[in-house]
Amino acid sequence: MAVATRTHQESVQDFLAQKRIAVCGLSRTKDSGAGAIYLKLRDHGYQVFPVHPTAEALHGDKCYPSLSAIPGGVDAVFIMNKPEISEKIVDEAIKLGIKQVWMHNNTFMASSVSEAAVAKCKQANINVIAVGCPMMFLNPDFFHNGMRWVIRATGRMKEA
Repeated sequence: MAVATRTHQESVQDFLAQKRIAVCGLSRTKDSGAGAIYLKLRDHGYQVFPVHPTAEALHGDKCYPSLSAIPGGVDAVFIMNKPEISEKIVDEAIKLGIKQVWMHNNTFMASSVSEAAVAKCKQANINVIAVGCPMMFLNPDFFHNGMRWVIRATGRMKEA
């Protein structure tokens, strides 16, 4: 059974209503995009869990090698990896019953979106976001406001 059609904004609101969010794709560099998103979510009161296959800690927090290693599980997963890695993360999210997935995708950077992973999410009745990033919705700065405007103006933010 597929997820009912909803607007991008509704999908974002559903995702951001979750409290426990795994962030995949962090690097050991604090300047990474996933690291910035991780810190923004944490600063906004979310209980976030960094996922990295080999790091013990990132941004001062214990790191987990996979979604299944997170004690108590998570409500949502944000992915900022290569598309082929996104597919593996989505497969694990499906097995764990996670119903919220956001794959990073904007205009000027490489995308984390895998069309196969998006299709799997929809088939598993998962709220999947394949456009934009949370930085565009959590008190966005000038750059992220501009990015959100560009993506909306080009019609990319209307899909679920």
